[in-house]
Amino acid sequence: MQRLDFQLERDFIELNQLLKLVGLVDSGGAGKAMVAGGAVRVDGVVELRKTCKIRAGQRVEVGDVRIDVAAG
Repeated sequence: MQRLDFQLERDFIELNQLLKLVGLVDSGGAGKAMVAGGAVRVDGVVELRKTCKIRAGQRVEVGDVRIDVAAG
């Protein structure tokens, strides 16, 4: 499994924007489509809310990629 660390510089980031910023998708729209398709897990649970607020300490998984979100 590939592991990515993301440093959060504010209280939260929207899930679709996180996917874009770490380079898993080319745009926020593509991130929304990925989330809507059920391909994204947040803390081990499938997340279908495209703009779900991701906060420090949470883990996001897409396929074999894991993103650990930490406070910046």
